[in-house]
Amino acid sequence: MKRALAIFAKTPLPGLVKTRLSPPLSLRQGAELYRCMLLDTIARVQALNAETVLFYDGKPDFFLEAVPGVTLIRQHEGGLGTRLEQAFDQLAELGYDSRVVIGSDAPDLPLAYLEEAFAQLEEGSDIVFGPASDGGYYLVAVRGGHGRIFEEIPWSTERVLEVSLKQAQASGLSCALLPSWYDVDSYEDLLRPGLSDPLNGAPLTRSFLAHLRPETLAPTADAV
Repeated sequence: MKRALAIFAKTPLPGLVKTRLSPPLSLRQGAELYRCMLLDTIARVQALNAETVLFYDGKPDFFLEAVPGVTLIRQHEGGLGTRLEQAFDQLAELGYDSRVVIGSDAPDLPLAYLEEAFAQLEEGSDIVFGPASDGGYYLVAVRGGHGRIFEEIPWSTERVLEVSLKQAQASGLSCALLPSWYDVDSYEDLLRPGLSDPLNGAPLTRSFLAHLRPETLAPTADAV
């Protein structure tokens, strides 16, 4: 089967990415962190038996220079659900049977989870979700049609996965779930020890965190 590993990405500009991390990070630091996570993610997935496709939001100049050779497709206009629908439809039109989409907020996501997503599709699952610790999902994969799984979803809430699963059931689609993982969206996420682990395969992200002022990443009373 022809496989596509698609990554949703934005141009890493201050004020447009990782704004929830400011403060304690500056807007420029947030953009640099995003750049590091994105490049780590792209480098990481090259080990997979799948073609990397980057769905980008913004101007293509950064991506053309930073990731030459990676297939670039501009994201469709509209909300996240519409953009995901269009991305999966475009990948199908390009002849991909197994289609997996991730973001760039989990640079240390185990490759085994991505391989399992492809395996589940190829074993007959219609949809595969990778549950995120915040109630959303870090990965969604589609084998055939996607039904209504991107419609009427309360995006950016803790009910994203719950409602998506109900929409899949209503559409008559079989679903498989991967192990839970996390996205780097908040200050607390930066404190996770895995991001600093030399074995996690995210060297740019690890180096960025290592060069921040110690007090920037010092746990607070509210940190979990």
